[in-house]
Amino acid sequence: MSFTIAAETPLQDDVRALVQALNEYTYALTPAEYRHHMTVEQMAQADTTVFVARNAGGAPLGMGALRRHGDLVGEVKRMFVKPEARGLGLGGAILSCIETRAREEGCARLVLETGSNFDAAKRVYERGGFDPCAPILDYPPSAWTAFYAKALQ
Repeated sequence: MSFTIAAETPLQDDVRALVQALNEYTYALTPAEYRHHMTVEQMAQADTTVFVARNAGGAPLGMGALRRHGDLVGEVKRMFVKPEARGLGLGGAILSCIETRAREEGCARLVLETGSNFDAAKRVYERGGFDPCAPILDYPPSAWTAFYAKALQ
């Protein structure tokens, strides 16, 4: 299956549907107090760039976002690939786009928080050169969370 990835506004109905699918997926796996979701409106802020993967027909297959923080730190947020598109390398390709943008903008480090039981996501991050790390930013440590980081400089 061929696909393209581009930076897009999340304020589109089909991207909103991706965000809703991601939320529903995480609701089943993570207690509410350990979910650190960004809303579509938060994703549309100037500090965040959303990347959307689409098939040749233009249908969305997945997404991920780069959120910028102070001290040259970028955060990987809202990574998701639809179930029918998993196993095609989309997650790694989206992560690569996020990393490329972060490097272009001079970020020294990328960090992320994910569910400790999101094994497929952790494999994507580890294949992408991310290493497990101590809690990042203002996320509290818990049995439900895993943290990763990657130096870019």
